[in-house]
Amino acid sequence: MTKRRLLLVLVIGLVVTAFFFSGAHEAMTLDNLKAEQARFQAWLASDPVTVIGAFFAIYVVMAALSLPGATLLTVLGGALFGLGWGLLIISFASTLGATLAASIARTLLRTPLERRFAVQLERINAGMRREGAFYLFTLRLIPIFPFFVINLVMGLTRMRLWTFYWVSQLGMLPGTAVFVNAGRELGDLESLSGILSPGLIASFALIGLFPWVARAVVAIAKRRRLAVRFARPAHFDHDVVVIGGGSAGLVASYIAAAVKAKVALVERDRLGGDCLNTGCVPSKALIRAARAAHEIREAPRYGVHAAAPQVDFREVMGHVERAVREVEPHDSRERYESLGVEVVAGRAYFDDPWRVRVAGVDGERVLTARHVIIASGARPRVPDLPGLDEIDVLTSDNLWQLESLPGRLVVLGGGPIGCELGQSFARLGSNVSLVEMGEQLLPREDAEVAAVLQHRLEHEDVAVWLGTRAVRVEAGTAEQGANALVVQRRDASGEEVEERLPFDRLLVAIGRQANVSGMGLEELGVETRADGTLAVDETLQSVLPNVWACGDVTGPYQLTHASAHQAWHATVNALFGELKRFRVSYRALPAVTFTEPEVARVGLSEREAEARDIAYEITRYELAELDRAIAEGLTEGFVKVLTVPGKDRILGAAVVGHGAGELLAEFTLAMTHGIGLNKLLGTVHPYPTWSEAAKASAGVWKNTHKPERLLNVLARYFAWRRKAWGASRKTSSQRGALRH
Repeated sequence: MTKRRLLLVLVIGLVVTAFFFSGAHEAMTLDNLKAEQARFQAWLASDPVTVIGAFFAIYVVMAALSLPGATLLTVLGGALFGLGWGLLIISFASTLGATLAASIARTLLRTPLERRFAVQLERINAGMRREGAFYLFTLRLIPIFPFFVINLVMGLTRMRLWTFYWVSQLGMLPGTAVFVNAGRELGDLESLSGILSPGLIASFALIGLFPWVARAVVAIAKRRRLAVRFARPAHFDHDVVVIGGGSAGLVASYIAAAVKAKVALVERDRLGGDCLNTGCVPSKALIRAARAAHEIREAPRYGVHAAAPQVDFREVMGHVERAVREVEPHDSRERYESLGVEVVAGRAYFDDPWRVRVAGVDGERVLTARHVIIASGARPRVPDLPGLDEIDVLTSDNLWQLESLPGRLVVLGGGPIGCELGQSFARLGSNVSLVEMGEQLLPREDAEVAAVLQHRLEHEDVAVWLGTRAVRVEAGTAEQGANALVVQRRDASGEEVEERLPFDRLLVAIGRQANVSGMGLEELGVETRADGTLAVDETLQSVLPNVWACGDVTGPYQLTHASAHQAWHATVNALFGELKRFRVSYRALPAVTFTEPEVARVGLSEREAEARDIAYEITRYELAELDRAIAEGLTEGFVKVLTVPGKDRILGAAVVGHGAGELLAEFTLAMTHGIGLNKLLGTVHPYPTWSEAAKASAGVWKNTHKPERLLNVLARYFAWRRKAWGASRKTSSQRGALRH
């Protein structure tokens, strides 16, 4: 505990002790107030400023420390000052005291609670950010909730104190007025419970519902304004129109059709989107071919000798194309039409929130729908780099049209795409340079995770340039020779220096940019974020009540499984949102970088936990200790698990090593369903398998949390047993000797 907190606790303790030892709590009764009313009136008449100031200060202190008697003081204020002045004085005193109480709770308890219950409080704080003022206003209007409890609980949230103050000022006003007004008839009061009749409490409860009714009315008003502005159709052709036939759009269409909604799917290019045609499927096929070449080179370490691999790049790309063709039927027009989805080829444009105009080879057509789900995906981001427009740039989109293996390949970007493709081309025979502006590869991962991958890449002769900024591209000439990327970085002395990296091809892999333009969204007022993605709330609803978004177009995770996860939420919320809405949770969203070693993570990383001031413990298990890894000679990497201090609940897990993406699934399942490390340890795993690493990690955690006191007791018990058994045997032998 800090000195400030300790001092605050001591001061509060002294004040509370003095309050009870002085007998003030016994004097705070309705009968005493009635008996002393005349004296209070005399004091007020003789020195009004002092009496009002003392009353105000005492009220603030009692409310701030949650001492009993605030209700009686409110009644007394009404008796002394009347309705007008009494309401004014007590309203500000009670609000100021409540704000101080919230501040005290925040100072003393919020940090330790947030460190221990970070995940739960994060959800609560998200709700506070969205509708905290509504929650607080409702609670203040309903007197059945003790105000001191509200003060303390709200103080533990991330609500701004200014918001807490002004909402409390307004919300407590009706109840305060009732008690102040009752104080005017102090002599006739028989009990405080008589002030609030059941009917009055019911009235307050109805008033407390006002914010929620108002919000519903505002939502209805928004829809009516849209209807007036855009002439809402009298009837709709579809329940849902989905724009974009990638991972998110296909899942959204599938779900809508599965619940028998009428759905149209609009795609301007090829169904399957980036994942099938230019992303997940072709890249994993390329990675597999590259790994085959690498395994041949590494075969001598296992006693298997073969000639150096001969890479036929055209055949490699043929393997990639076959993989795409074999997966393609899963995402085909025929399959989705058989499921009941109307597939429309063409470019979509919003005429208004309910009408989507589709321009295709067969002309234009207008689709009307109650809801529209935007799943238009993203495209590779290309930087505004001088000279870049003078060369043919490779991206993850057009890479698959390569017909020959680049001799020298420069990869700009050290994220997952850059690392995966850079390593693959190096294994196929390219001379690869990987340029990253940051100080580590995979910027979202912990430094030690990235270090393992960097070591492997450098071992495979990939030149890794960290802390290096691309300055310009110099197109090759007869005099200068090949194309070159000019980069800038600091040398050993700290000076900025420029260097030229010659290349045959340049692959740009610095991220992806959402496809939001060209659909008429700007005219409708649909907002975008600073990173260019569509702005939606936690239910994936845009500023237009019937327009939703999911997948890469809205982020924040541009992953196929994240797109599918969002698509379920967007579709269900669109179709059934009037009954119930589901907020998207990314707490147990896994992510894998398919390099070798693979890098996989779910939940919090160390870096994220520290940035959010979340307390955690680390359990680490080296794959070099796993029997299966030793047998296969693949001991590089580790498993790292973050848990709540002193508990086995998983906050996050990172796996670096062979098959890390497969191994991560067990931790993802555990996080999703609240399974702790104790239960993982108690689960039988087949031997020898890679999955044993999860159980072994749980074993490491258990070993560090073993009950030392109990084990010491057991040690003494077993020592006593051994001694007692020995003494018993000796006595028996002696008795036998005497008998003989």
